[in-house]
Amino acid sequence: MMDTQCPFCSVQCKMTVSTDIESLAGVTRTVYRTEGKPNAASQGRMCVKGMNAYQHTIHAERLLQPLMRKAGKLMPVPWEEALDAVATSLASTLSTQGPDAIGIYGGGSLSNETAYLLGKFARVAVGTRYIDYNGRFCMSAAASAGSKVFGIDRGLTCRLADIPLAQCIVLAGTNIAECQPTLMPYFHQAKENGAYIIVIDPRATPTAAAADLHVQIRPGTDAMLANAMLKVIVDEGLVNEEFVRKRTHGYEQLLTHLNGVDLNESAALCGIEPEVIRQAARAFGGVKTGIIFTARGVEQHTDGHMAVRAFLNLVLATGKIGREGCGYGAITGQGNGQGGREHGQKADQLPGYRSIENEADRAYVASVWGVEPDSLPGKGVSAYEMMELIHQRKIETLFVMGSNPVVSNPNARLVEEGLKKLKLLVVADMFLTETARMADIVLPVTSYLENTGTMTNLEGRVLLREAARPAPGETRDDWRILCQIAAGLDRGSYFLYKDAEHIFEELRLASRGGSADYYGITYDRLRREEGVYWPCPSPDEAGMDMMFRESFALSDQKAVFTVVESCGAGEQTSEEYPLILTNGRVLAHYLTGVQTRRSPSLTAREIENFVEIHPRTAQRWHIRDGEWVEITSQRGSFTVRSRIKPNIREDTLFVPMHWGGVQNVNQATRAELDPFCRMPGFKTAAVHIRPLHLSVVAISADRGEWL
Repeated sequence: MMDTQCPFCSVQCKMTVSTDIESLAGVTRTVYRTEGKPNAASQGRMCVKGMNAYQHTIHAERLLQPLMRKAGKLMPVPWEEALDAVATSLASTLSTQGPDAIGIYGGGSLSNETAYLLGKFARVAVGTRYIDYNGRFCMSAAASAGSKVFGIDRGLTCRLADIPLAQCIVLAGTNIAECQPTLMPYFHQAKENGAYIIVIDPRATPTAAAADLHVQIRPGTDAMLANAMLKVIVDEGLVNEEFVRKRTHGYEQLLTHLNGVDLNESAALCGIEPEVIRQAARAFGGVKTGIIFTARGVEQHTDGHMAVRAFLNLVLATGKIGREGCGYGAITGQGNGQGGREHGQKADQLPGYRSIENEADRAYVASVWGVEPDSLPGKGVSAYEMMELIHQRKIETLFVMGSNPVVSNPNARLVEEGLKKLKLLVVADMFLTETARMADIVLPVTSYLENTGTMTNLEGRVLLREAARPAPGETRDDWRILCQIAAGLDRGSYFLYKDAEHIFEELRLASRGGSADYYGITYDRLRREEGVYWPCPSPDEAGMDMMFRESFALSDQKAVFTVVESCGAGEQTSEEYPLILTNGRVLAHYLTGVQTRRSPSLTAREIENFVEIHPRTAQRWHIRDGEWVEITSQRGSFTVRSRIKPNIREDTLFVPMHWGGVQNVNQATRAELDPFCRMPGFKTAAVHIRPLHLSVVAISADRGEWL
């Protein structure tokens, strides 16, 4: 019997995995069974990913010993040889080119302990400023927006328990029914209580099927829609004037801007009718309680930061925050997307959500680490910008832990070209991912069943996931690998930890007094209470379940309204590239599919990638259902199978993000970045599409053959 929690989405459902031995026709086999455990987030529910998560941990392709490239091939080697090679190469680069020739690339599924240690490793063991992680592609827009508007970034400002109390719920760019399915009963309960649910999405998703109003906007027009909704709320007297007066500033400037917003023009640019905007605005503005949730559909744009702030304007104008049934929530994508960005993986952050550019913050963290503040490097660059520096040969060594940048980054061709130029690529992972296949050294790590650590779910609730079985083969915990490499760099005295709890004790101290204060949280407390919300400044205090009841976290304790320009964020379509490509997730898979594509039960549900295309669009481009097509942008092309569906806009194509190689949607996505948070514009690439059977016919005709 193994008590654990799901390694996938941000709900972090608790579960039990048990094994039995069965014999059938003389063949003995081990049978695994997964059951949900009662917990505050999912209440014991499980989804298909969690039910089958154990399957990747026992997969035959699981890496069980280190690999090194010799004579062009990755070959098994002892740990001592692999670690010595990593440390020797890093030391050589440090002495000849300096620390900024080394990049560190993390992941949003790493535990808090590993994320914390990875940041410390980069800054203390290596001394590089170049560290970032794949969470940059997940919640950076919402995180930066929340910090500017409220003074602090926590995924949900309210509790999941507030959802059934809301009279109106806006789900903007989030497909919870497929991405966080164990949360859907909260919304069903809200509907039973009379809530009006609005879903904003270019596709008629399973989440939209539960909505009272589906606003099927053109991708990239979210800020424009939010502005138009706010104009209706203002014009029809639905503003909470008392809340605005007492708890915000910047409202008058926003009103001036709204005077120039034309509802009919906004509706036309969003690709919807003006009445739909009025209906949505009245529904949200006309009730006492309500919650707005955003996710990647709003955030993964070059104006994602401002688009989120436009939706936060709606929350503030109606006063729907800091009380029961109200709030704002950014639906975290990755398992530890919240905690992963709080403790030092981001280029500009130190533990506790401190700023690496703030002298007091640097001094405090340096004192915890036992180093001089001046020894800590400054701010680096975002994840994709690291790939550009690699392509330019300014970064010549890259250490990747828990991520697959060849598949997850935009403009994947440039990324792959850059990684081929590296002098050394080290990857720590469970499988030979698309990135690991290119590596010089691959280090095998433990899975969620074997690795103790804390995770912070989408509510801001810190949870303890303890190792449930011994590590298989020669796999090692990721944090142990970092400590061993640090020792090889003669920095081991800063990395003397006996277990994950020992690291967490230092994390508690390093976060103390910061925005993300974990000081009051201990392993013993997590075992007793199941989970504790942050901020939690004292072991004697309960964590803060609902944020901003009386004040916001800015210096004047007031939230900030934002003037957001009403302009689209998408790449311009043209005669050559007439369609909008957007991407997202499907129920059976997670991130780049490294784990879920190694689950037979999950792979059977979605064995290959696809493009969702409207019937009239398919007819216009001579595409038949189920045939292979090529989708091309200015950056590159990829090949997938077609699915003709009426639930998508005619001007839009949808492709999931879980596959690499020729099926990788990121071969065509945009590399332009949001100026505030450096989020790439994943959701709006101008493309054209063509059926591959036409090219076969053309080639055959050239040969004098007709098919």
